[in-house]
Parts: sequence; structure tokens; C-alpha cells
Amino acid sequence: MYEFIRGKIEEITPAYVIIENNNKGYFLNITLNTYGSLREKEECSLFLHEVIREDAFILYGFSEKTEREVFRQLLSVSGVGANTACMILSSMQVNELKQAIINNEVNSLKNIKGIGAKSAQRIIVDLKDKLSKAESSEEIFSGIDNTIKDEAFSALVTLGFNKKKVEKVLDELVNKEEGIKVEELVKKALAKL
Repeated sequence: MYEFIRGKIEEITPAYVIIENNNKGYFLNITLNTYGSLREKEECSLFLHEVIREDAFILYGFSEKTEREVFRQLLSVSGVGANTACMILSSMQVNELKQAIINNEVNSLKNIKGIGAKSAQRIIVDLKDKLSKAESSEEIFSGIDNTIKDEAFSALVTLGFNKKKVEKVLDELVNKEEGIKVEELVKKALAKL
């Protein structure tokens, strides 16, 4: 699976971008949010999501990792396909969408083209808990550089440690030591786990 693409913008519209990378042009579907962040640029780096079907290989590009993650969560909802997920993310900023789902704002979602009351309710029911948990773990890490904590968290969870225990240990270590590096943070967390 592809993670990202970096290259020269050959063509851009509110719906797609064509990026030249190693003498190949890649067609990526994008949201309006991503379009807004790319409009003035000549080169870019986008996070990718690929959809492989029997008749097509489709790439979606996102300027932010969080937008791609919400896109993937939307795809997990029954009845929401990639085009609908793009429409939702084009209609609202990522943080607005998260808050609308967490706060049960059915009407905000119904205002999006192609989303009716049932679809809006299904999105809220399926994603509310996931997004609430993600928001609370982001608050835990609001004190220092998120990249360091995220990398340490990812490494420890990949090793098989419990997410809640990892969060607790990392939170303790981060509060005690300012400017700690990822390697040191992981080593100290391993000693406490």
C-alpha cells in the first residue's frame, strides 16, 4: 500500500490533482480542503489512500494525515463510499466534522449533498465512540511535541503493549522530562511497562 507521494503539480482542480513523480503522472482525487492547501503551490506531498476494484485502481490524496484518517473511518460506515466520504470532507473542515459527529449534530451532516437523515445517524452511531477516544488521546498528549509522543506510542503499541498503559506511562515520562528524544522515551517506557 502506498503511504504518500511527493512531486510537481501538473494540473489541479477542486476535485483532482495530477502529480508528476519520476516521469509518471499520478491522478489523485482530492477534497476541497486539500485543494485549498495546494492551490498556490508548484510541488506538494500528499498522503495517499488507494482503492483497488476489479475495474479500477483509484488514488485519493490528502494534505493532512488526520484528514486521511477521518476519510478511512468514514469508509468503514455502511453505505458510505469513497466519493461520499470525499463529499463530506469537502463540505466541512475535519475538526468541524469530528465535533458534529461527537455532538450528535444530525442536521449539520444532513446539510451535506447526498447525506440524508438515516446516513447522518449511521455515521454518528458508527464513528462517535472512535472519534471521542481519538480526541481524548490527543488531549493526553497536548503538552509537548506530538510527533515524539506519537512515534513512541506507535512503537510501543506495535510491540504489543496495551494502549491505555502506554498512554499513561508516556504521559508520566513526558511531564517529568522536557526535550526527551523518541529513543529515550521508548527505552524509559519499556522499563516501566
